[in-house]
Amino acid sequence: MGGDEGETEMLDRTKNHRMLGVRSLVPALCVLMLVARADAADQKVPKLILQITVDQLRGDMPWRYYDRLGDGGFRYLLEQGTVYNDAHHRHANTETIVGHATLATGADPAAHGMVANVWLDRETGELAYNIEDARYPLLPSRAEESKDVEIDPTQKLARTKGRSPAAILASTFSDELAVHFGGRSKIFGVSVKDRGAVSMAGHAGKAYWFSKETGDFITSTFYYKQYPDWVSEWNRRRLADSYQGKSWELMREQSTYVFGEHDDRPYETDFPGYGRTFPHPFGNADSKYFYTLLTVSPVGDELTSAFAMALIDHEELGRDDIPDYLSVSFSSTDYIGHIFGPSSLESEDNILRLDRTLTDLFRFVEEKIGLHNTLVVLSADHGAPEAPEYVAGLGMEARRLEPNALDTEPAIQRLKERFGIGKDLFQTYFHPYLYLNHDVIRSHGLDQAEVERAVAAELMKFDGVALAVSSSDLRSGRLPEAPMIQQIRRNYHPKRSGDIYVVQEPYWHLYDDESIRLTAIHGSPWRYDTYVPIVFAGCGVPAQRIYRRVETVDIAPTLATYIGAKPPSGSVGGLLAEVLAECGAE
Repeated sequence: MGGDEGETEMLDRTKNHRMLGVRSLVPALCVLMLVARADAADQKVPKLILQITVDQLRGDMPWRYYDRLGDGGFRYLLEQGTVYNDAHHRHANTETIVGHATLATGADPAAHGMVANVWLDRETGELAYNIEDARYPLLPSRAEESKDVEIDPTQKLARTKGRSPAAILASTFSDELAVHFGGRSKIFGVSVKDRGAVSMAGHAGKAYWFSKETGDFITSTFYYKQYPDWVSEWNRRRLADSYQGKSWELMREQSTYVFGEHDDRPYETDFPGYGRTFPHPFGNADSKYFYTLLTVSPVGDELTSAFAMALIDHEELGRDDIPDYLSVSFSSTDYIGHIFGPSSLESEDNILRLDRTLTDLFRFVEEKIGLHNTLVVLSADHGAPEAPEYVAGLGMEARRLEPNALDTEPAIQRLKERFGIGKDLFQTYFHPYLYLNHDVIRSHGLDQAEVERAVAAELMKFDGVALAVSSSDLRSGRLPEAPMIQQIRRNYHPKRSGDIYVVQEPYWHLYDDESIRLTAIHGSPWRYDTYVPIVFAGCGVPAQRIYRRVETVDIAPTLATYIGAKPPSGSVGGLLAEVLAECGAE
C-alpha cells in the first residue's frame, strides 16, 4: 500500500468495519492515523479536555433509564459521541483510588501503586490511606473545629489529613499534558472525594475536594499556600448551607420509576436521621452529619458541578490555544449505591438527577468554550454489585462474609496447631488483602511462602470464598495464566500488596468494617464490578457505537496521542482508533 490512494483505501475499509468491532484492524489503523496526524497542518487541538468520572457508574446504568433521560446530559454523550459498549477495568480490586489512578495513568495498579484504598504499611505496621501525606496539611478554609464525620470508612484510617499525589508512582495524562506544553496548560481536578480529585489532577495539576466538616471545597498545601480569591469567595457563599431544612425528594411521580414499589427494603442501610424511604431529610448545618448527608444524595454532584463551573470561569479554562484539562469526578452515585444498592429507588432517582447535572455542565461549557472545542471523555472508576439480599430474592445464592472472623474458624485454628503458632496468625484484613503476621512466622522459623499457600488453601474451603491467591505464588510464576489470576497479578505491588488476595463468590458481600453496615460493596474482579462506560464526545469525535472489548487503560494513551504527547510513564493501554480516526475533523 502506498501513496494517497492506498491511504484512502485503508481508511474506507476501516470505516466499513468500524461498527463490526474488528480488532485486527486496530493496530494498522492506529499507525496510519499517527502518520496522517503528523503531516496534518490543520490538526485540531481541543481548548479543553473535560474528563468526567462517575464513581460506581456500572456500564449498563445510563442505558437502564434511557427512556427518561433529558436531551443534553447522558443523551448528548450516548447519541453524539463514540460509545464503547464493552469497556472494562482489567485489574482485580475495583475500588475508588485504584480505578481513578488507572484512568489517569493508563497503567495497572502494579505500576501506579494504588493497589487499594488502604494498605498495610509494613514499615510502620499501620494501615495507610492512599493519598495521605503529612508533609502537606489541609489548607484551612475557615476557622472551625473538626467534626471528624467522614462516612467513608477508609478516611478514618488515614494517619494524617495531609494530602498529595506523591504515592502515585506513575505519571498521569495530565502530567504529560503539562510536560508537552511546557507547563502552560491549566490542570485541575474536582470531586467530593479527595482521592477522586488528587489522582486525576496528577502531580502537575491542582485539586479541590468537598469537606464534610465545613461544606467548603478545600485543598492542601501541596497545591497552594493560600486559596485563590475566587475560591474563598465561593466558599463564603455557603452554597451547601442553602440545603438546610430541605430533603432529597423524588424528581418524578413515584409510580413512574422501575423501583417505585420498592422504597422500603429492610436490608438497606438506615443511616441515622436519613431513613430508608423518601423523602430523606438533610437536617441543619449544625448537625453532625449534615454535609455528609448532602453527599449521600444528588446534591453532592450538584455542588461539585457548581464549583467546577466556577473554576472554568475564574481560571479562564479553554480561553487560548494551549489545551487545558479539567477532571470532574462525581461521587454521589457511589455513596448512594453503598447505602441503598444500585437497584433501588434512590439510585434510580439519582441517575435521573445526575443526567440533569450533566446537562447543566455541558450547557455551561458550550457557552463558555464550545463543545466543538472541548474533548469530553466519560468513564467510571468501577462498576457495582447488587445487594446480596436483592439477588438472593431472585433465586441466586448470595450472603454476607465477614473476613475479620476468619482467624477464629476451626480450620484456621488447626492450621495454627500444624505450624505451632499460638498467637494471631493474621495481622489484619483490609480489602482485598489478608496480611499475615510476619513477625510470628519468622519467630517460629517458618517458610513464608509455605504458610501463605496453606492459608490460601484453607480459605478456599470456606463458603463464599471463590479464590484465594498467595503473593508468593504470584511472584514465583507457579500459577496458571487464567483471566482472574491475570487480574490479580496486575493488582500486585511488592511493597503494598498483602500476602493473600481473597475473592468472594459472585454477589457475596465481603467487607471488613464494623462501624457501618453497607448495603452493597464493590471491589471484586467479577464483571459487574469491572464493567464501566467509556464515551468520547465533542471536538469532532463522531457518533458511533463500538462493540469490541476495550479497557480503561486505553483512555490515557489515547488522550495523549490525541494531543500529540507521549503516553504516561506506566501506560500499558492501546489506542482507541475510532476516536483518533476523526481527530481534526470539524
